[in-house]
Amino acid sequence: MSSAGSISCLAAKGLDISLSALQRQDPYINNIVDVASQVALYTYNNRANEWEKTEVEGTLFIYTRLASPRHGFTIMNRLRMENLTEPITKDLDFQLQDPFLLYRNARLVPPHCELFYLSD
Repeated sequence: MSSAGSISCLAAKGLDISLSALQRQDPYINNIVDVASQVALYTYNNRANEWEKTEVEGTLFIYTRLASPRHGFTIMNRLRMENLTEPITKDLDFQLQDPFLLYRNARLVPPHCELFYLSD
């Protein structure tokens, strides 16, 4: 087997392990669509008018689900036991400002933004 074949086999095995870990949290997850190996989550503080780093940092998984909502993402947090999981719905706004991905969900009041720093 070529070294490229070995690498793709290892990557597939890693995705299988990651999918199993995600399915322990949500059994409806059926496929990993994309992965960013290192992201950090920031929230926007309106009073201070600045971005603040949270204690959420790790691997970002974007996936499909067998139930509604059909898509979501999770950051497997390396800093704490709590992962960040977010369903992808029509109420979720995204904006790419490379190397950042900003998003806002409808659940948080007052208007609240989150930002990923994508280091891949």
